[in-house]
Amino acid sequence: MDKTEKALDYFRNSYNCSQSVLVSFGEELGLSEDDCLKIATAFGGGMGRQQYICGTVTGALMVLGLKYGKGLNDPEEKKKNTYRITKEFFDEFKRLNGSVNCLDLLDGLDMNNPADHKKIVEQNYFKIRCEKYVADAVNILLKSAVKDLNSRRKL
Repeated sequence: MDKTEKALDYFRNSYNCSQSVLVSFGEELGLSEDDCLKIATAFGGGMGRQQYICGTVTGALMVLGLKYGKGLNDPEEKKKNTYRITKEFFDEFKRLNGSVNCLDLLDGLDMNNPADHKKIVEQNYFKIRCEKYVADAVNILLKSAVKDLNSRRKL
């Protein structure tokens, strides 16, 4: 199973968007499946269903941090490089989807408002839209943000 399929499988099995993206890369980057799922839980639905930055984006940024981030005794250049790669990720996700904001990506419908949530479900947005965002986040990581650098950890 490839990473996109793995992420979609998690998403379709009651894990949130952020969990689904992080878990598809996390074990290869030193985190257990369980740790990935726990760490990313609070970021789903645009950070705890507050519909800020899309959980697929935050999950992807966790992957980028694990892969390229500045750790103890690392040079400042690692942080600058991570910021550059993060911007590239944001730019591509916005190009594909128009926004990185969960509320915008769901046409302004509020997940926490019962009437809006009902519309989201009736219009099948979790399947149609959110699955696309999960796949897009994983594919951007695979195609652009992670392709240009070598690391001791492989994606």
